[in-house]
Amino acid sequence: MNDEPPSTSAESSVRLSIRKKIKDKIKKVYQNFSYKPQNKQELAGSIRDSSERGVLEKGTLNMIEGALRVSTDKVRDIMIPKPQMVYVDSEDSPKDFLPRVVKSGHSRFPVINTELDEIEGILLAKDLLPFSSQELEDFELTKIIRPAILIPESKKLNVLLDELRAGRNHMAIVLDEYGGITGLVTIEDVLEEIVGEIEDEHDKDSGTLIKEIAKDEFLVSALTPIEIFNEKFNSNLSDKDFDTVGGIVMHHFSRFPKPNDAINIDNLRFVINSLERRRIKRIKVSKIA
Repeated sequence: MNDEPPSTSAESSVRLSIRKKIKDKIKKVYQNFSYKPQNKQELAGSIRDSSERGVLEKGTLNMIEGALRVSTDKVRDIMIPKPQMVYVDSEDSPKDFLPRVVKSGHSRFPVINTELDEIEGILLAKDLLPFSSQELEDFELTKIIRPAILIPESKKLNVLLDELRAGRNHMAIVLDEYGGITGLVTIEDVLEEIVGEIEDEHDKDSGTLIKEIAKDEFLVSALTPIEIFNEKFNSNLSDKDFDTVGGIVMHHFSRFPKPNDAINIDNLRFVINSLERRRIKRIKVSKIA
């Protein structure tokens, strides 16, 4: 019978084995409780769960979700379609385009050769300031316009944002696969996907719910209360089931509309002007003759 105590090396080996088993068990338990998202969809779900548990504030959640959208959405998802662009015809004289420039309140305008459907550059409103009234009659538009940034509809928003920031550009013209102009997008449009709508000075000045943009044509916020809308247009839209004009218009479409989609309700024509995050933002309204 061997009464000798076990060797030190044997004891050490046993301890290491036990420690390894304990460590492996702890690691397995930790892995079960420390979820690691495998893709952007799972990450978004994890972030929303954190918000529901009070870890993230609602505003922070919205910004993070906006940043995730920017990394996946494309220019075609947020661009201003060509029919809604405020632009300058390269053949226009100052007396033709200046009223449009002033009325729009924008600071940048695409200059387009409408006959060839080609972009010739970007006109900055501030570049017109040095000219006197007399000089404006004789100046050449092509001499003061700046180069335009041209991008495809399929470009991802995060890539576009990096390019605009790197080049210190604020606007890009969107082209289809055949090189035709389909719209424009600004750096503000991309940032709004992250932080929400940004109001500038012009927005505040013209920030009424209902704004006349042409004879018998109005730009209406989708959040306009039906009572106010009826008073303005002398209409009788029902506020029994909906509180806002946007709710009624969405109901009549029976689907989610796209920009420039139109529908007639009673004696009024409603044309979708802009959308924001799966909701109607602004609507053009005119009376049916």
